[in-house]
Amino acid sequence: MTRLSSATRSAVAAARLVVVKVGSSSLTTAEGGLDPDRLAGLVDALAARRSTSSVVLVSSGAIAAGLAPLGLARRPRDLATQQAAASVGQLALGHAYVESFARYGLRVGQVLLTADDVVRRAHYRNAQRTLSRLLALGVVPVVNENDTVATDEIRFGDNDRLAALVAHLIGADALVLLSDVDALYDGDPRLGGASRIDEVADASDVEGVSAGASGSGLGTGGMASKLAAARLASVAGVPVLLASAADAARALSDADVGTAFAASGRRLTARRFWLAYAADATGTLTLDDGAVTAVVGRRRSLLAAGITAITGEFQAGDVVDLSDPTGRVVARGLVAYDSTELPDLIGRKTRDLPTEHRREVIHADDLVALAHR
Repeated sequence: MTRLSSATRSAVAAARLVVVKVGSSSLTTAEGGLDPDRLAGLVDALAARRSTSSVVLVSSGAIAAGLAPLGLARRPRDLATQQAAASVGQLALGHAYVESFARYGLRVGQVLLTADDVVRRAHYRNAQRTLSRLLALGVVPVVNENDTVATDEIRFGDNDRLAALVAHLIGADALVLLSDVDALYDGDPRLGGASRIDEVADASDVEGVSAGASGSGLGTGGMASKLAAARLASVAGVPVLLASAADAARALSDADVGTAFAASGRRLTARRFWLAYAADATGTLTLDDGAVTAVVGRRRSLLAAGITAITGEFQAGDVVDLSDPTGRVVARGLVAYDSTELPDLIGRKTRDLPTEHRREVIHADDLVALAHR
């Protein structure tokens, strides 16, 4: 196999804190249930990396691990049965990790998250503190979506996105996505004729790439979700390596396999990253061209005079999207007014407003531009 090298791969190899995500199909058999050999091979690679770096593992596999014990032939479609399978499988998965890491004298701690834990600012900070403390205590955190209680409304959708969010939440130096595919291709490699992509410098390198669905029936993530997660992490300043779980040892040592995504954006503060990528927007404010220039180009506060329309229902302190006249979302921010207050204020200059309303609609400190995406 050809050995690959680049500045991005060197950055992944040298990362002092790395988040590693592994998919269900890389840990389980086709019939369901954990594959001891695959899990042990992954832990071998993680333990080797752990000797030089701090590691956080984002692991899928709870639902898949619960299929065989419950006598289920395939991943269930209904949420209640998925939650039941996750309840059984989560214990089996956690126990398997405890035993496997113990071979190297390493302790593991389980961290189960729902999207609500990332969307809500207070929960986000709690998750951040918990993970940081586990790392400080020398523990290997094993993170998974809390499938036993997550509903359709509060699901991440796949653990690839969860891994990208966790990478920024803890200030990771690199993200490694391991799956049953060895790299990113410009088409579905199973259909033939697809070319492998070794390096992605920015989003333009993967424009038009057709990413197929999950290669197995055990997981929710396919190449599309991995590509989205890699973009999310890289534009926020975190280099990414996408590789096969079978190549985990090389991915976590020299990083000379798979596809490398360069960190194409500047690293945001945890608060601004939460605002831009993790929080849910409850409404939209449409801006005129002058306000777009002020907010995005000059990082100024948003004033009522620059707003032309409002959609959605929100309260002061909620996150809202800011769109340009064409409807393209260009920024996000914490709004200072309820949606019931703003209609009487928009389009009016500050000096023409009642005294109690002569303040910014969104302060510059509570704004983040999304043009870099």
